[in-house]
Amino acid sequence: MTISVVLAEDNSLLRQGLVRLIELDPTLKLVGTATDLPSLLALVDEQRPDVVVSDIRMPPSHSDEGIQVAGHLRDRHPDTGLVLLSQFAEAAYALALLSGGAARRAYLLKERVADVGELTAAIRAVADGGSVIDPTVVEQLVTASTARPSVIDSLSPRETEVLSNMAQGKSNAAIAGTLFLSERAIEKHINSIFTKLGLAEEKDLNRRVRAVLVFLKESQ
Repeated sequence: MTISVVLAEDNSLLRQGLVRLIELDPTLKLVGTATDLPSLLALVDEQRPDVVVSDIRMPPSHSDEGIQVAGHLRDRHPDTGLVLLSQFAEAAYALALLSGGAARRAYLLKERVADVGELTAAIRAVADGGSVIDPTVVEQLVTASTARPSVIDSLSPRETEVLSNMAQGKSNAAIAGTLFLSERAIEKHINSIFTKLGLAEEKDLNRRVRAVLVFLKESQ
């Protein structure tokens, strides 16, 4: 099955390089390129690609356009994957990207994109519903947290199962359906997970994302 891809990058040289990397892979099909947020959103609505590969900063403001793309996809094209490329390992952007769930989301540093395998593997992963977070970003977020990766071992088998489903981007209702439990039971398990990972004092959104990041790190 061919994966359709839309690419957004305002740097001409880098864009040409990314186009070549994508076109070299026979399993990928580039269906359009954009150089700013408005043209990218229009292209996505028109082409409805399987995956969007986008710079996290681009015109018009060079600030958080990639995060805006994530919101647009979540609202209008929830089955479209997103691979964000960034020059720096910015924890705040990674948290914002994963705020709606880790499924179909990737955050890569541009320095790693020179390796064709890194980019194409990320594209295929998000197309399949998975997630890829650059190890440098994971390290930064886990270090900033009060949690230690080793405390994953303290989770019960059921809590580990719940956390695994959280890492797939599932809502509490979806996890409850998968595990044949009530939503109330899932909430209790999640609160226990937060406590064991040392995230009890975090904001609800941040601690959910941080818990998933700890799990992803331990699963590597």
